[in-house]
Amino acid sequence: MHPSSILFVCLGNICRSPMAEGVFKKILFREGIHQQFQVDSAGLIGYHQGELADSRMRAHASRREYNLTHRSRQVTKADFDKFDLIIGMDDQNIRGLNNIAQTPEQKAKIRRMTDFCVNMQATEVPDPYYGGAEGFEYVIDLLEDDCEGLLKSISTS
Repeated sequence: MHPSSILFVCLGNICRSPMAEGVFKKILFREGIHQQFQVDSAGLIGYHQGELADSRMRAHASRREYNLTHRSRQVTKADFDKFDLIIGMDDQNIRGLNNIAQTPEQKAKIRRMTDFCVNMQATEVPDPYYGGAEGFEYVIDLLEDDCEGLLKSISTS
């Protein structure tokens, strides 16, 4: 059985993880299989709790016809029971998720977003928060590639 519930995680849940959620949901709609999946995103910290994604990320996303409506929330221990796959964006996210996971089964659900790269090569999805427009564009390019690979990966599992 393939994973049917996926949680994308970054630090604050205002740039990378809501974008990954938006990209993956759009792919699922394109393939006509969105009803088979539960997709969400969260952050390791709750500093932006309840906020929409960063306005710059939303602007770059909307130019590519993504509408990011997710409101930031913090990862909880319950997420490890609720989701089949929990995908972190970088080393810091993976460490944080491993610290929250309480069992070997929960730790086994943690994956790195760039494990699913198809055409691009990267070891992490960098945080574009402190950079310029090109950083946001690169993150979206990378997430589009990774999410295509993710769907391919879970479709064959």
